[in-house]
Amino acid sequence: MITKLIFVCTENTVQSPMAETIFKNIDHDLDLAVCSRGLVVLFPEPVNPKTETTLATHGMLMGTHSSCQFSREEVDEQTLILTMTVAQKRRLATDFLINENTYTIREFSGEHGDLCDPYGQSLNAYEECFSELYALMQKVIYRLLHGHLPEAD
Repeated sequence: MITKLIFVCTENTVQSPMAETIFKNIDHDLDLAVCSRGLVVLFPEPVNPKTETTLATHGMLMGTHSSCQFSREEVDEQTLILTMTVAQKRRLATDFLINENTYTIREFSGEHGDLCDPYGQSLNAYEECFSELYALMQKVIYRLLHGHLPEAD
């Protein structure tokens, strides 16, 4: 049984905080602790302003967010980890020795490939990332509600 969900991206300033906020703003009956983390967080940073603007455009306020480094100590056998890319998933396996309950968000949703990365691009790219994440989140929530976890690689 999954009791905690961690969204992981590289710096925890764009994709994973966006995923966390979308998940928390969709109405569902899941009782999970939800957070986002980064694989390379040298010091706490606020969320990217374009991420915040995009979320606010959709009525999703995230509150105060400071980037936070991923830590092995936060993970137990009831933790689900969703990364934004295959490379991030591999890094969890090699650097943190975490393979169980770890998927890319697309993989968990029954799709292939990496989530688009809008960093350094126009506000339209952030909007595209939001739309992609929102659609994927519907599938994530469905799988969690119905207990359909994908087979691990």
